[in-house]
Amino acid sequence: MKKINFCFFSIPALAAGMFITCTALNEQAVFQYARAKEMYAQGRFSETSDLLSETKKFAPALALRAKAEYFAGDLDKAELSCRKAMRYRPTALEAKLYLARVLRDKGDMGQAEKLTMDLLSDNPQDVRILRFASAVARQQGKAQEARLFLDQAAELSAESALVLLDRAQLHWAAGRGSEALEDLDRARAMLPWDTPLVKSIARLESSIREAVR
Repeated sequence: MKKINFCFFSIPALAAGMFITCTALNEQAVFQYARAKEMYAQGRFSETSDLLSETKKFAPALALRAKAEYFAGDLDKAELSCRKAMRYRPTALEAKLYLARVLRDKGDMGQAEKLTMDLLSDNPQDVRILRFASAVARQQGKAQEARLFLDQAAELSAESALVLLDRAQLHWAAGRGSEALEDLDRARAMLPWDTPLVKSIARLESSIREAVR
């Protein structure tokens, strides 16, 4: 059976000339992983977990299995799968984030907080991690820390909204009105109602809708 190589690397690792790790998988394993992602997206968590039950060394599949097990309510299996994924790929963000979720849900707030801070040190601009860090801080009664994490997340969301607004303007200039409107909808969902940026989004959206009538 034909083997396919999956390589895991980061930009910093390449810049430093570090070794790139590759995992050889057969076509069946690749197809199985793709199918499992579809099932997971459909909310079929138990089926996803079952399909990936024989996964051993492929970290992305192990992380996906962990997420499916988490949402299926099996925290013990989810923890085991997260730890397996991290064994084969220590920098696996999804596995580390869901391990932190599992530990939080199991009541191990100290370890959940430690793992979350480790994640933030490597991914300081990840909105998901900032939101989770806020939730962990709030559960520990650290209201000020929780607010600071959310403030950082809000700033990043505003930057992302600006990116979408810029792209919407490019789409509109190129005559792709429907794509521009999609970006504007996504940008507006990231922001509070009363910001100047929301007003700019609304003005462009109104202009586009009037033009495409």
